[in-house]
Amino acid sequence: MIDDQKVKKDEVTKLKKEVEEYKNKYYRALADYQNFEKRANEEKLNFEKAGEAKFILKLLPVIDHIGKAEVFIKDEGLRIVKESFFSFLKETGVEEIAILGKEFDPHLAEAIDMVPGEKDNIVVEVLRNGYKFQGKILRVAQVKVSKKVKN
Repeated sequence: MIDDQKVKKDEVTKLKKEVEEYKNKYYRALADYQNFEKRANEEKLNFEKAGEAKFILKLLPVIDHIGKAEVFIKDEGLRIVKESFFSFLKETGVEEIAILGKEFDPHLAEAIDMVPGEKDNIVVEVLRNGYKFQGKILRVAQVKVSKKVKN
């Protein structure tokens, strides 16, 4: 009878160990699945953002042309279209990079020309606007930069 109890105790201990192993495997598998699900959702979001960025990038030349047309044509309809475009861009997370009058930053702009000025490396004219999309650079600006004139 004592042997029978010892056998049963050993069997219970063995079964408890097995249960613990299966429980650990279950938790690892659950964690793996949750990590997979999280990665899949992040990849989906990144894919959607990339598609939006590509679409917006194709719209930017249209916006540039509207801006150029607005210089020569003073039309209320054209102004409304431009404002609508900018409103749409702002809602989707696009913002214009404001660099006029600031120090030249090669990460934000491409220097097309150097012109004489009072200070070095100041953006004196924006030839093509640059834009950020959700905090990341979508398109760099094209600018003219000042070069200090020595007297």
